[in-house]
Amino acid sequence: MNNEQLNTPYRDGGWTVRQVIHHASDSHLNAYIRFKLALTESEPTIKPYDEAAWAELSDTRDTPIEVSLSMLENLHERWVRLIGAMSAADFARQFRHPELGLVPLEKNLALYAWHGKHHAAHITSLRERNQW
Repeated sequence: MNNEQLNTPYRDGGWTVRQVIHHASDSHLNAYIRFKLALTESEPTIKPYDEAAWAELSDTRDTPIEVSLSMLENLHERWVRLIGAMSAADFARQFRHPELGLVPLEKNLALYAWHGKHHAAHITSLRERNQW
């Protein structure tokens, strides 16, 4: 995709493709850290973050998307290795989200599997609509 396409919102009032890609990296990094916290602490309370504000920061605006795509690829490599070594008891471990309460790792993993597909669909549907 060219620069103009990357700076196109996937829907009216939505994030640009560039923002979506950097958001996926930010979000999955936070999820990975939450996994590690839950595996090493007893029901740790995690800190939510303002996704919309993060999407407006200079690193989202100015960083080439390849940086976040590479980061996602490497992060997912680490995450898959971690998940592959987890037991059923590990998947039952939880972290405390201030707004959602206790979140088991099994549920959080399902959420992030969906999350990646959800945002990829935003981009692919935009490409299809605009015939890019």
